[in-house]
Amino acid sequence: MGYTVGQVAGFAGVTVRTLHHYDDIGLLVPGERSHAGHRRYSDADLDRLQRILFYRELGFPLEEVAALLDDPEADPGAHLRRQYELLTARIEKLRRMAAAVEHAMEAQRMGINLTPEERFEVFGDHDPERYAEEVQQRWGGTEAYRQSRRRTASYTKEDWQRLTEEQDAIHRRMAALLDAGAPAGSQAAMDVAEEHRRFISGSYYDCAHEMHTCLAEMYVTDPRFTATYEKIRPGLAAYLREAILANAGRHTS
Repeated sequence: MGYTVGQVAGFAGVTVRTLHHYDDIGLLVPGERSHAGHRRYSDADLDRLQRILFYRELGFPLEEVAALLDDPEADPGAHLRRQYELLTARIEKLRRMAAAVEHAMEAQRMGINLTPEERFEVFGDHDPERYAEEVQQRWGGTEAYRQSRRRTASYTKEDWQRLTEEQDAIHRRMAALLDAGAPAGSQAAMDVAEEHRRFISGSYYDCAHEMHTCLAEMYVTDPRFTATYEKIRPGLAAYLREAILANAGRHTS
């Protein structure tokens, strides 16, 4: 009998109303109907829905999606290859944007005070001011933000370069432990997590273990932070989070 509209909505993460709309405009017409007239979707219908959602995610309007899918000369394999190429390009663009946003948040949070030339020299090809408004909205009212601005107001270019090098070294040590197969809850991983916390406390704002665990959660829930750590080493964001939580546990238990 095929799948009901409710089942398909659950599979695909769309609303029943969306599926009804796709049917009404002829974009996705169920291949079957029950005796009572209810929509029933076949596996072929699910394949078409998947292609529709791929194109929609890429920003194609419904009219263009319909034209692409209903082209009698179109090769289904060519559709998948095209979607793969488009998605891959988009993922890479989003990764670059995520890295830029992460740098911007760090710069704004730290009260960066560099010339435009120095800013790009320290942070690479990213403009820390690009997302300043978002950073201000998210963290501007916190004591940590204010403390960081006060503490870093006099930092020079050499100070920022030194801090960047120290932070990179911590990340490399954590990545090396991950490569070596050390559990995130091991003594070595917890020690590096503690070093990470002390680095934040000594450089920017007082970071208690509770605050550190909040940061750890952000590393895996905010894709911009996750992308930064994954670029260093795949799996590092989650590994660092677990090490931070284990370290906090041993200091607060």
